[in-house]
Amino acid sequence: MKLKNLTLFFVLVFSTLNGNANVRVVPTSDLVALDRHIKATELVTHILTTYHYKKTKLNDELSSSIFTNYFDNLDQNKNYFINSDIERFERFRYVIDDAIKNKDISLAYEIFKKYRNRVEERINFALEIVNYNFDFSIEESFRFDRRDDNWLNNISDLDELWRKRVKNDVLNLKLAGKNTKEIKKTLSERYNRILSTTLQLDSNDVFQTFINAYTTSIEPHTAYFSPRISENFDISMRLSLEGIGAVLRAESEYTQVVRIITGGPADLDGRLGADDRIISVGQNTDGEMVDVIGWRLDDVVDLIRGPKNTMLKLEVLPKGSGIEGPTKIITLTRDKIKLEEQDASSSIINIPETNTKIGVIELPAFYIDFAAQAAGQNDYKSTSRDVRKLISVMMEKKIDGLIIDLRGNGGGSLAEALELTGFFIDEGPVVQTKDATGRIEINYDPQPGIVYPGPLAVLVDRDSASASEIFAGAIQDYRRGIIIGETTFGKGTVQNVIDLNRFIQKDEEDYGRLKTTIAQFFRISGSSNQYKGVVPDIMFPTTEYSDKNLGERAYENALPWDKVKPAKYYTTNAPTEIFDDVKKQHESRIKKNKLFQLILNDINSKQKNSTKKEISLLESERKLEREKNEETKVDIENIMRQEKGLPPLDSSKNISEALDDEKNEQIDVLLNEAAEILNDLIIPNKNIDIRTVQALKN
Repeated sequence: MKLKNLTLFFVLVFSTLNGNANVRVVPTSDLVALDRHIKATELVTHILTTYHYKKTKLNDELSSSIFTNYFDNLDQNKNYFINSDIERFERFRYVIDDAIKNKDISLAYEIFKKYRNRVEERINFALEIVNYNFDFSIEESFRFDRRDDNWLNNISDLDELWRKRVKNDVLNLKLAGKNTKEIKKTLSERYNRILSTTLQLDSNDVFQTFINAYTTSIEPHTAYFSPRISENFDISMRLSLEGIGAVLRAESEYTQVVRIITGGPADLDGRLGADDRIISVGQNTDGEMVDVIGWRLDDVVDLIRGPKNTMLKLEVLPKGSGIEGPTKIITLTRDKIKLEEQDASSSIINIPETNTKIGVIELPAFYIDFAAQAAGQNDYKSTSRDVRKLISVMMEKKIDGLIIDLRGNGGGSLAEALELTGFFIDEGPVVQTKDATGRIEINYDPQPGIVYPGPLAVLVDRDSASASEIFAGAIQDYRRGIIIGETTFGKGTVQNVIDLNRFIQKDEEDYGRLKTTIAQFFRISGSSNQYKGVVPDIMFPTTEYSDKNLGERAYENALPWDKVKPAKYYTTNAPTEIFDDVKKQHESRIKKNKLFQLILNDINSKQKNSTKKEISLLESERKLEREKNEETKVDIENIMRQEKGLPPLDSSKNISEALDDEKNEQIDVLLNEAAEILNDLIIPNKNIDIRTVQALKN
């Protein structure tokens, strides 16, 4: 998978902002680099070549990467440029480094003007053929994902690509129940919006796109924030949050959900999920749905955000479904995000066959209230404080084992990850940090003693990252517990956001900010979590089709896996061969678990769909595929209902309507299986002392 265009992340937690109803078209003559862009480029170059963890020189090799990334950022799916355009600008490939050094980035604007011209040509073509009478009985297909393809040779080839694109758009809306008049209206508005959005891009937007082609050529977590993006970044960091609680990014022409914020309306509702794509937005229960395919991300954000207690409707393509759908409508009420819902929470799973109690602590993030701590408040919130209390309560209830559920935990406070690890070991190193100078610092368990000495499992998935990987990696290296789930994200780097304005004296201009990578984490074993992630001791078979394209492994220029000298530590005396035994028991058990197999097949089917690049334009085939997906959802839901003693779904309604009516709590099959695995460890090994012996410090 090639490096994707920089995805600008917004947390949808903002107050109301008036939309721009009549934004003027930016004249071509205004598309030039301004003095502040030149100065910002100088500052970015200085920081990247001096302080970035990856030693990088601004030379011809980097220039070539910037060239490729810039075209990918503009035309990621290769829908607009043709080969002759690329050949025309090929003269710039190895001179971008010189242009930056010479304070002349006009080439970026020259390329953009050609792009704008190509967009105008394509949209005019689409608007012309949207009135065609398409024949959906012809067996042909549309290649909707062209990111890894070559540029098309000529305008005729582009015409054919766009004919199929428009035909596919028409078919999607037809299958969604739209009539001919509605289809033409929706698509005409969609295509016109793509054009108007492009014509409104100004010199700041061009600079943002170009400079991030530069930063992401170094590594994927380095990014420039323009003044506008910096303002949204500030808002997302505040604790007084209102909105729906979702992080979004632009992906091709879709607005994709990156993650759901714990405690927000979307999280509490439960129907919107990571990797869902938002295709239309409506206000209030009876508001018209506005098609947002092809919109700029910040314009979609403007539609979605709003004041507390107002209604919002989202039409989404669910994760794993192709661009053909089916879609679903989700109605949410904007609200202040309940930060207490982001706290650690606990539950107990009873396994009646063995009379075993498995405690579960769900940990959405490694959080701490820095402001309250700095103010000297004794009751400030933190992960370690909350988890300590939860463990104490569960131990009073005589739990036999404990699961720390880190699924979806993207990280947070390093200090909290260190302290939480210390709950399960006596003392010793937890993680090593290597900075840009090569200096290595060992971070230790801050407090001797063990809070919980019993059997332990850590449940992770592909979205467990950063601090989660530090915790899981340390538990695995100490052999203190068993790691279960999916290979983690693989982010083992440390970023810092630098305000470029601090380098400027007495200047009213805003130069934005730079997020840059300054260090890398290493496990106490010397291995890095970077790129490879934490590989579970028992892997759930849920990544058959896409493991190589997840997390850091999706980026060609991600920092590679590396290692340093191991720290001094001692593992527990728990025998390693017992993991092999429980793995065999796990594999045997899930083969007999019909619900587990159904969910596994559904997950793998969705992952297989997500790797598809082409789609049939045959209406009968598309209908069959939709029906098959609906049947799978019904089968899964009815087995869950059977487990809970409920009647099957009302067959007179479609699956989405039925589920919206019921809103039953879903059975967490993967968590239940993790509890069974831990139980398999507990029963034959009750007399094993799995506490960590005292580790030696360097």
